Amino acid sequence: MISVHIMYPKTDDSTFDMDYYCATHMPMLADALGDACKGWGATSCLGGDIAAIGWAMVESKDAFDAAMAEHGGAIMADVANYTNVAPQLVLGEVAH
Repeated sequence: MISVHIMYPKTDDSTFDMDYYCATHMPMLADALGDACKGWGATSCLGGDIAAIGWAMVESKDAFDAAMAEHGGAIMADVANYTNVAPQLVLGEVAH
C-alpha cells in the first residue's frame, strides 16, 4: 500500500478552491485509480507554507503509475480549475 500526498504551496498570490477540489478534482483522481484507491481526503492547512494537501491511499505504486499513465493528462489539466500553483507530489510506502 502506498500513500499519495499532493501538496499545494502557499504564496502571496496563490489561490485554492477547496470546494471544487473536494467535489470534482479528488473524485476524478479516485475514479482514475478505480478499485486501487482505498480512500482519499483533503486538508486545508493552518499556517505554514502549504495551503492544502490532498491524499489518497493506493493499493500499489504500479496501480498509481498505470492510472496516471492513462488519466494523468486530464487530471493535471484540471489543476487550473482550482489553483494557480503547481502541486508537489510525495509518494510513500505505508508503514503502519
